[in-house]
Amino acid sequence: QLQLVESGGGLVQPGGSLRLSCAASGFSLDYYAIGWFRQAPGKEREGVSCISTIDGTTYYVASVKGRFTISRDNAKNTVYLQMNSLKPEDTAVYYCAVQKQQGPARIGSRGLNQMDFGSWGQGTQVTVSS
Repeated sequence: QLQLVESGGGLVQPGGSLRLSCAASGFSLDYYAIGWFRQAPGKEREGVSCISTIDGTTYYVASVKGRFTISRDNAKNTVYLQMNSLKPEDTAVYYCAVQKQQGPARIGSRGLNQMDFGSWGQGTQVTVSS
């Protein structure tokens, strides 16, 4: 059974760092792109970052460029999201999901389309507050 489990969220002060993990089971990440999404209270879910193994492509939404770094460890079948210089506006529940179609990440003109992703994890809460 294909499953993703996020971890690593928590409470951090502005300017702090967190590393989120997305552990996959039931399938290999070797052939799929993995995306990180977040949803803040009262807001729509947005695509934050994505990584594809086949061509090494990474994507970041403009608001996190230069602060977040996505990476993967194929041996551990895990994708990470290193978040530095965190801001209060980064507060949200963070989810990882696998692109339904094998191959490179599909990045549209508006970034990630959550309809292209499935097998969502349960989410991990990130709270940035002093």
